[in-house]
Amino acid sequence: MTQQPAKTNGTISRRGFLRQSAVAASLAGTASLTLGRSAHAAGDGSIKIGMIGCGGRCSGAAAQALKAGADVKLVAMCDVFDSRLQASRTNLKTQFGDQVAVDDDHCFVGFDGYQKVIDSVDVVLIACASKFHPMYSEAAVKAGKHCFVEKPHAIDPVGVRRVEETAKLAEQKGLSLVSGLQSRYHAGWQETVKRIHDGAIGDIVAAQSMFLRGPYQLEARRTGLSEIEFHFWNWYHFCWLSGDDVPQSLVHNVDRISWIMQGEMPKWAFGLGGRSASFGEIYGDMFDHHTVVYEYESGTRLYALCRTQKNCYGNSSDIIMGTKGVCYLDPRKPRFEGETNWQFEGQPNNPYDAEQKALIDSVRDGKPINSGSYMANSTMIGVLGQMACYSGKATTWDDAHKSNLQYGPAPEEASFDIQPPTVPDETGNYPLPRPGITELT
Repeated sequence: MTQQPAKTNGTISRRGFLRQSAVAASLAGTASLTLGRSAHAAGDGSIKIGMIGCGGRCSGAAAQALKAGADVKLVAMCDVFDSRLQASRTNLKTQFGDQVAVDDDHCFVGFDGYQKVIDSVDVVLIACASKFHPMYSEAAVKAGKHCFVEKPHAIDPVGVRRVEETAKLAEQKGLSLVSGLQSRYHAGWQETVKRIHDGAIGDIVAAQSMFLRGPYQLEARRTGLSEIEFHFWNWYHFCWLSGDDVPQSLVHNVDRISWIMQGEMPKWAFGLGGRSASFGEIYGDMFDHHTVVYEYESGTRLYALCRTQKNCYGNSSDIIMGTKGVCYLDPRKPRFEGETNWQFEGQPNNPYDAEQKALIDSVRDGKPINSGSYMANSTMIGVLGQMACYSGKATTWDDAHKSNLQYGPAPEEASFDIQPPTVPDETGNYPLPRPGITELT
């Protein structure tokens, strides 16, 4: 049974959903292709990296980048919370010693810190509240900096279109733009997908994708935090900052299916979703279960499920069904059963390490990597699925992609001083969308 939200008029629009307001996303200016090849190693032979966001994911990305070579130096960091920044700096310094050269003057706290990091480095690592990923990656590329962007790369159609334009600009400037959809750097999956493309299981008929786990990191309200500060402290659990769990989690699975489908996009989707087990303010306004069915022009269907509930069955793999066999895309031992029986026996790798090494190598070698196409498309598949779950309506790719839906205020307008886009009711629960009643426009 889905929790009933507090007061709502059943309509979510460009200005209405979570008190959202629309913003035009535009990019201006280009630069020469030589810019990306010279935008590093300024004088001392080092590649200077900076972190926008100091939570676990950006800290992990920084550690993986630092492992790519002693010439990689972390020189700048920012976060909206100083305590999170300082904890990350201390932990990374303990692991990497002199490679972490972030002095106090390059610890930036506040909503303008991202630009100060961009101004200080050659390579920007972006992993923070996902709402800001399009804005920060746009700023980095405009400034001529290479960047890594964690998934999801946007949380709504307005943000996706901004990512598309940023990817074009990165291509024009000869800059690396690397995605946090690390599945494509998994050695076992690379070999498996190549074999699928070579016909090992025939034509793809259907796929089942799962991202079933317990609740993601829950951050309790700390004493002294305002309502809006609590949202940022516990950002994953607020839709206006994270986009909910289809873009956040299932995006990995749908990206793998998109890879297997050689970039074919679904033409429409419908979804089921709600909340049945996770109540209280710490869970914000996220659904705790989703099912999305996507149909492709070729007739292939993807049945995609995600759940964030305790004490339930867990799985994060994919099953791809073809006319000649089945692929079990397990992260440990992907395999085929059918006309071709095969199991990956190669050397496993850490795809998180591999993607950062690829980024750093691209800067060293002057051979940019641009993940923009699948960054935008896979993110949009997730956004489409979330919209279908929230509305309860059949939703086409075209309608979703051109929508002016934007969760909450524009990222440029966000601060600790704005009115919270959502507040809890008298029970301590935040209002939720109601499928069949809520409208997304």
